[in-house]
Amino acid sequence: MPLTFRNPALHRGVFALAVFSAAFVLPAPAVHSQAITIDKNGRIKDGTNPTPESTVDRRFAQITPTHVALGNTALDPKTRLELIRILEAEQGFAMRPLPRGHKGLILVANGKVEPAGEAWLSMATESGLSAKPGDRVVLTDVKIEKDKIVFLLNGGPDAKHRFLRHVEIGGGMGTSPVVQDNGEEPVGARLTLAFGKTIPELTGSDVKALLSPLISFDVKTPVQAFTDTLPVVLKDAILNHHVMVGMSTEMVLYAIGQPQSKTRETEGQMPFEEWIYGTPPKPVEFVRINGNRVVRLEIAKVGEQPQIFEKDEVSSLMRTDGSPTMPSSTRTVSLGDATYNPDTQAAPAPPSLKKPGEKLPDQADNAKAREGEMGPVQFPKPNPDNAPPVAHHPAPTTQPTPSDPQQQAPSNPPAQQPVPPPASTPQPN
Repeated sequence: MPLTFRNPALHRGVFALAVFSAAFVLPAPAVHSQAITIDKNGRIKDGTNPTPESTVDRRFAQITPTHVALGNTALDPKTRLELIRILEAEQGFAMRPLPRGHKGLILVANGKVEPAGEAWLSMATESGLSAKPGDRVVLTDVKIEKDKIVFLLNGGPDAKHRFLRHVEIGGGMGTSPVVQDNGEEPVGARLTLAFGKTIPELTGSDVKALLSPLISFDVKTPVQAFTDTLPVVLKDAILNHHVMVGMSTEMVLYAIGQPQSKTRETEGQMPFEEWIYGTPPKPVEFVRINGNRVVRLEIAKVGEQPQIFEKDEVSSLMRTDGSPTMPSSTRTVSLGDATYNPDTQAAPAPPSLKKPGEKLPDQADNAKAREGEMGPVQFPKPNPDNAPPVAHHPAPTTQPTPSDPQQQAPSNPPAQQPVPPPASTPQPN
């Protein structure tokens, strides 16, 4: 039976490359880069050990270590098979965002998770999320090694049969690919439970307890699984079906469900969506959504003035240091020229290339710097070829001094002789 390849390049050198790679592999040196942030008090904040002053989202902050009693004896083969049988295909709920990516998260037994903080958030941003807090996850594969247990969640982050995807087998009637696959990218995650030197004797309950900061295996509803990942104030609001300004659309859907109607409008330069809940005579709630957040809540009751809430009460709860998501120094810049009241406000300063705090020299200093000694005026010398003829005048006589009255100059001096015009030079044809 012939063996064909979709890619001709693989046909020429894939087997030689496979044999060479298996016989001679050079370990690549690991390159680690770490960004260190120092706050205003001189304390170091990084993604691995965030301080309480860190402003990272609470869902990406460092976990609280567990306290599971571990034995001193190594894991025997019988217990290994039992763990695989109990844990494989087990389902749970994600307690933290689980990012995609080949490396995934590393959870130290009774320790912390790596990476954490900004590094965890960067991984989720670059690779995407496999599961959000409250989503159901499945342990599709469990691999027990010497010092760690590797869990593949929701199929894992790597594509299966990368080499066999390019291989087709068939006879004279045609060929068919070895792996029937539609080319979809994997959406799973990898989670590694590290123990150090060796894995001690464990039970299935011990492993689930060690994974509890990231995956909960308790029987819960989706609403309970989601609210368990939130602060107490937000959890109570969602379970009591209340909406707060600053909630995400996901929180609103868990709290009061899908809206009865939606409208899209624009206020100034800000587009928004209005989610409407309820019909009269019952109270009607108008939830204004901008982006993915609630920016305004209006509750209208029959016979009463509507209640309007615009203060963000959720963003500070989702930050580890209690700071709002948007810093207070930010402002919204409207399109067009800035307007001001000329009766009560001064005109805005014109644009300048001057640096902040830079003092420009005064005009007097500039004028003084430009002053200098006046030199003689140099007139251009005439060209001898085009110069007009010069009239010859007698040399002037010596003028008498005013002290000698007899030699004073006459009151009517003789008129000067007119100067003839210059002769025109013939122009060449």
